[in-house]
Amino acid sequence: MNGFSYEKAFAASQRINWAIEDIIGEDKPLDFAKPFLPEALARTDGMIFLSPAERVVLNQIRGHNYLAIFGLVEEFILPFVLDHARPHLSGDDARVRALLQFAGEEAKHIDLFKRFRTAFTKGFGVPCDAIGPADAVAKAVLAHHPLAVALVILHIEWMTQRHFLDSVKDDRAIDPQFKSLLKHHWMEECQHAQLDTLMVHAIADACDAEEIGRGIDGYLALGGMIDGALKQQVAFDLAAFEKACARTLDADERAAFVEHQTKAMRWTFLGSGMTHPNFTATLGQLSPAARERIAGIAPAFC
Repeated sequence: MNGFSYEKAFAASQRINWAIEDIIGEDKPLDFAKPFLPEALARTDGMIFLSPAERVVLNQIRGHNYLAIFGLVEEFILPFVLDHARPHLSGDDARVRALLQFAGEEAKHIDLFKRFRTAFTKGFGVPCDAIGPADAVAKAVLAHHPLAVALVILHIEWMTQRHFLDSVKDDRAIDPQFKSLLKHHWMEECQHAQLDTLMVHAIADACDAEEIGRGIDGYLALGGMIDGALKQQVAFDLAAFEKACARTLDADERAAFVEHQTKAMRWTFLGSGMTHPNFTATLGQLSPAARERIAGIAPAFC
């Protein structure tokens, strides 16, 4: 498990310890003259039927949906982590403290992303819809086998690491304030990826081969649910774009918009997590066959 431990993750979290007010507020406005996401995630450059200014608008809409979707998934991560911690409250102090710190940071992220959406809507001037509602999504996700849910969360945690390190960290074109928000989120998710790796193994250790197979099936089923939701998000983004730019795309342009942005969203939220080396390594430790199975599926989302 790459030397991960509850003690190390908790100690790292204690050192980081930032507050929401450090990241966003009236004195830290977003710069709507700049893009919010790196091109590797937004993928607007290939949409040649949009002007450069319109691509910036779309990029910002994508920035909004990026954090709105993260806020959504935090809503099921939080209760799952608490449920995982509860049986150990009288046991390993390091484990309990690390998991409760994990849960507290996820609650902080939910609040952070809500404040971001408020600031975005105020500055952008056009409402942007996002998939949900959070409680219904959480209920649907948490109904699956715990191993399936833990794998989805692990996918999300490593996905976050890849986004920041591969795309955000060295991008000087995006809004510094939005970049700071992504950086601080990433700083805490570094520990979460490690803790969720430990959680996946703890859950899998109590499963036989058949149950592990059910967990993998559940992970793939949840991936299909996410894929369907992303298609709905693309439709929401198209509507917001047309309203923000006061422009109605023709049929060919709308089809191209949907095609480009569906591919971009699939990479951002599915392919980048499914193919992360640390995620696939954990899959291989659970079941080499499962790793090969998912490796065969992943190219459709890359």
